[in-house]
Amino acid sequence: MTKAEKKNYLTRTAFPLAEGGRRPHLNLCQRKTAFTLAEVLITLSVIGIVAALTIPSMIENHNNTAWATAKSVFENKLEVAAKQMNTEEKLAGYSTTKDFVNELKKYIKINKVCDSSEITKCFNKEVIWNEGEDPIDMSKIKKAKNLGQKDWATEVIGVQFANGINAVIAYNPNAKQDPYNNQFGATSNSMAILYDVSGNKNPNTNGKDIKGINVTNLGGTTGCLVPEEEVGFCITQILGPNSGYSPMTKAECEQAVSEGKLGITSCYYNYDYWAGAVKACKGIKNIPNPTQLTALASCLYNKEVSSNGTTSGSFDYSKASQFLAVSPGLNYFYVWSSETSGSNLAKVRKFKDLETYWGFNFGRGNVDILAVCLGD
Repeated sequence: MTKAEKKNYLTRTAFPLAEGGRRPHLNLCQRKTAFTLAEVLITLSVIGIVAALTIPSMIENHNNTAWATAKSVFENKLEVAAKQMNTEEKLAGYSTTKDFVNELKKYIKINKVCDSSEITKCFNKEVIWNEGEDPIDMSKIKKAKNLGQKDWATEVIGVQFANGINAVIAYNPNAKQDPYNNQFGATSNSMAILYDVSGNKNPNTNGKDIKGINVTNLGGTTGCLVPEEEVGFCITQILGPNSGYSPMTKAECEQAVSEGKLGITSCYYNYDYWAGAVKACKGIKNIPNPTQLTALASCLYNKEVSSNGTTSGSFDYSKASQFLAVSPGLNYFYVWSSETSGSNLAKVRKFKDLETYWGFNFGRGNVDILAVCLGD
């Protein structure tokens, strides 16, 4: 068999004629194709990256929508309840938040009420009021002023509503009612309320699952160096002379007197450290008076302290350490009061390891006295 005949034979045997007498096209380079393992892994990686980038935003959008809906529904129900109270003349006239909440329970379902001393049994332990800042300890939220309502002399009450929403409420003791006005803003007139539509679940963040009505600020106690509930006022700064505050010259002091901004009415000869403390604390109203220094002493010594004279006792160093740290190496410190004796002298209280004194008249040029600043 010749080569040509042999090739023709093999072609007829391997590739018989197709229908119509045509031989199938022979592609000698044709190969079966498939994805390699590397290609599969790369594809899965790309899918994973895309999912990682898009799923969190999808979840966040879903949560934001759910929170917004829950807030709207809750506020509508709360407004209806408050307006019913207004119509029935039950909105005004309460001296405490607890009395108000006990009446509110008749108009909207509430499962649990917590006194100001047990707020966290009804509300989250911590709340992020401004993103990027430290969380606020809600156990220290006691008064309406801690919700930004400085003119309301009422306490804060914790509430758990039947729909699963947790809240803290402060009542407006100056609330008005207008039973014949259907457009009356009953909620905005009667209360400040901070509520969480997700209960105790995260993120516990203002603007997300948390919202406030008439809550202009949250805190006031978290910035206090000594627990406000223990002294009755907020100490915002403890400043040492020269290291924390500077004395005023007589010219600077006299200018402050003429401007009438700081509450200073007289000036020392020169280098007036008392006036410098007043300036650093932004006014004499932020310098502790004798009564407040007595309350501070009672706190630091864990006992009732005499308003004048000497009281013996031992420091609670866990509380006094902040003051002692500004007076390194000493086991005592002095604090300026807002009370002066003419242009030369100002009264101070001395805090010592085993006793405290009130009534020292120190020269306003003395360099050993702490400036303790008060604030909201």
